[in-house]
Amino acid sequence: MTLNILFLTVTIKKRQLSAEDVEREQRVKKIIDQNRDRQFSIYRPF
Repeated sequence: MTLNILFLTVTIKKRQLSAEDVEREQRVKKIIDQNRDRQFSIYRPF
């Protein structure tokens, strides 16, 4: 009888965002919000 045991270590680190990453995320969020507003105005129930 053979018993094989595998040990696995997972390390989680918080990612540090640069100024460019923060700016890009804000631009993406703004574009998504604009598209959502446009969709709501087009598909508004009568």
